[in-house]
Amino acid sequence: MQLRLMFVFLLFSSLAQAQKTPTITWELVENGYQGKAQSLSTFTIINNTKQVFPASGWTIYYNFIRFVTPGEVAPGIEAGHINGHLYTLKPKAGFGGIAPGDSLKINIISVAWVTNYTDAPDGPYIVWDKEPAKGYSFAEFKVIPSTQDKQLLRNASDKKAQTTAADIYQKNSTTKDIPAEELPVIFPTPVSYEKKEGKYELGGDISISADPAFAQEADFLAAELSKVFGKPVKTGNPNIRIVKAAIKDSYTLSIDNNGILITAPNSEGAFYGIQSLRSLLPVKAKTVTLQYAQVTDAPRFPFRSFMLDVSRNFHAKAEVLRVLDVMALYKLNVFHLHMSDDEGWRIEIPGLPELTEVGGRRGHDLQELTAIQPSYGSGPDINNTTGSGFYTKADYIEILKYANARHIKVIPEVEMPGHARAAIKSMDARYAKFMKAGNATAANEYRLSDPDDKSQYRSVQEWKDNVMNVALPSTYKFLEKVVDELAAMHKEAGAPLDIIHMGGDETPAGVWEKSPVSQQLIKDNPSLKHTDDLWYYFYDKVAQIVNKRGLQLYGWEEAGMRKTKKDGQTVMIANPDFGNRNFQLDVWNNVMGWGVEDLAYRLANAGYKVVLSGVSNYYFDMAYTRDYNEPGFYWGGFVDVDKPFYFIPFDLYKNSKEDGAGNPLPASTFTGKDRLTEYGQENITGIQAALWSETVKTPAQLEYLLLPKLLGMAERAWAKDPSWTKSETLYNEAWNVFANVVGKRELPRLAVWNGGYAYRIPTAGAVVEDGKVLANVQLPGLVIRYSTDGKEPTAKSPVYTAPIAQKGIIKLKVYDSVGRSGRTVTIQN
Repeated sequence: MQLRLMFVFLLFSSLAQAQKTPTITWELVENGYQGKAQSLSTFTIINNTKQVFPASGWTIYYNFIRFVTPGEVAPGIEAGHINGHLYTLKPKAGFGGIAPGDSLKINIISVAWVTNYTDAPDGPYIVWDKEPAKGYSFAEFKVIPSTQDKQLLRNASDKKAQTTAADIYQKNSTTKDIPAEELPVIFPTPVSYEKKEGKYELGGDISISADPAFAQEADFLAAELSKVFGKPVKTGNPNIRIVKAAIKDSYTLSIDNNGILITAPNSEGAFYGIQSLRSLLPVKAKTVTLQYAQVTDAPRFPFRSFMLDVSRNFHAKAEVLRVLDVMALYKLNVFHLHMSDDEGWRIEIPGLPELTEVGGRRGHDLQELTAIQPSYGSGPDINNTTGSGFYTKADYIEILKYANARHIKVIPEVEMPGHARAAIKSMDARYAKFMKAGNATAANEYRLSDPDDKSQYRSVQEWKDNVMNVALPSTYKFLEKVVDELAAMHKEAGAPLDIIHMGGDETPAGVWEKSPVSQQLIKDNPSLKHTDDLWYYFYDKVAQIVNKRGLQLYGWEEAGMRKTKKDGQTVMIANPDFGNRNFQLDVWNNVMGWGVEDLAYRLANAGYKVVLSGVSNYYFDMAYTRDYNEPGFYWGGFVDVDKPFYFIPFDLYKNSKEDGAGNPLPASTFTGKDRLTEYGQENITGIQAALWSETVKTPAQLEYLLLPKLLGMAERAWAKDPSWTKSETLYNEAWNVFANVVGKRELPRLAVWNGGYAYRIPTAGAVVEDGKVLANVQLPGLVIRYSTDGKEPTAKSPVYTAPIAQKGIIKLKVYDSVGRSGRTVTIQN
């Protein structure tokens, strides 16, 4: 089934009131244009109004994640770049307008390639010169899907355009159906599960007794059991007991003729025992028969984290709470909230209202005094719900309390010194406001930019002004203010802050080189020799701010790196200055084939506390497969549900199978790479999955990319080191069990629990052999339905149970237990 994107907006203008407005379409012509790493694409403006589209007096703005070459792109039409991913099309002298019924094709050249619909331009709008402060979205904008190899291949070296149904069939071929009664009953896998003789029936009068230290956990369990059985939990002779005991494990769970006993040394362990009990229960029931069993359990890693980006596109509090619910169910204990970046600041900071009044909104304001510029198709309207939005102080405290009740630590991230444009522009707006009021002291108090800085740089996302100036004392006053206010909110919520993420990601080359205050700082400070040394100066100051407040410093990998020379070439090494300062790092760059696959191990061996956050396995914004219709990015590879599962934390080389383009990985990739030492193993604190939100605009899109990938990550972070690392056969056996647990136990639960989650349903694998269509599915328990009349399969179509002999067009679609489906696969037999 082809996916056609259509964005429908209204355009009001002096040109077209009460008239049909022009339509814009965009389509990719080809990748690898002129044999280079660039693409050629075409905007078409179709004037379906009854008036001439004017020859002048307008500018079209749009977002595109690929840098567009400026210049004349059609007779009399100039392409321009504003900043970041905001581009323009503007008429020049000599442009004659567009007659009614006519159209104009505008060819643009952009860097790299476009092989997925989420790569396409988004959010076009027009601004009339007579009304420069107002933008109007176009009446209709269509992205025409790519279908040809020249559109789907990145360049001439690519051998495969798309993942085919035959590819999926082959990959699924090792997955076998396992009867549900033979599957593990607790997920993630506990350290020990011993089945006993006998069964216990739960569902009559349910009563809980708990050690006073576990009262909150008992209340949580009572509320959950009330949802399952549809009646309140009573007081009286308890059949569920939660007991405190000095045991070495996280918890034990016993089920016998006396009922259910959870034993734990602390409230966290008690909570995990409760989650294991919930794993044994259906979502709704009158009574449940439980097998007698003895469970002993503890997590492998103490840090089991999920990072959600709410800056690029905002996600409302209600969806954040749903994410926390599913994290708790699968025993994740850290929620890393990426709340600030170039495109948005999302938490109210008392005393700095501009951060959310300006930095928390996106819209057409090129002065950026009321909002920052549109990004990711957010458009001109400040009231849009993806670009604009923030958590009030009360919202954030509610999130903290909700997480704390589920034994999840919330770690806010203040991105710096790069990726800080929302904060910078907010403080610029504050500066303008107070200068207008004649208060220069207040104007400069928290300023993050040097107005005399002439440095030229371009970030990965094409920003020219997104880096804090590290030589300004006001920068550090700003950071102190933000940290103090965040810590105060955590304290008020009863969830004290003990660690804070202070960014460090992707600061571009060229920053601070032509900043007078930065260069003066270098002259005045004997320890600073070069502009690059300002990085180490900055993070030393940040560490002092954080450590002075009793907090652990946490950042992205770059914060722990240092430039040096080796054989005359600039190389990055682990910075020895911070390795012994309890500095924790998220190490994301393990893109297979990029040359730094061992970076996490190098940093851990150098003394840094390392969270394994590698893009190759744990960036959930990566598309599941190489498919034009599959949402997500793919610069770091494709991440299906198997990749989080088969990751081997202490030997990632052993089970890495694909490079960043999804091609088979040469064995030579890891030649000469550092291995993890015993000392380094002690510094691996855990695993983190991340969901960046550039392509994520709705709760359904978020949940699609999150689930079921999160289940593989939860298993790897909680369960003990798998025995299957020794052979491919053992791995296939383990994958079979996992795939069956996901398809037969966890997806049916997630389909209805908590209102249901919009997890991804995979496409069917299919091949034609001996004149018959053979089909299979990634996750047993899901059902393939098919049609033979060319129509779309429905929830009432025949279920695939054997090869299909009928000739013609066969359409297959995978369905879950509540009738939701994935995309259709079409096979010609």
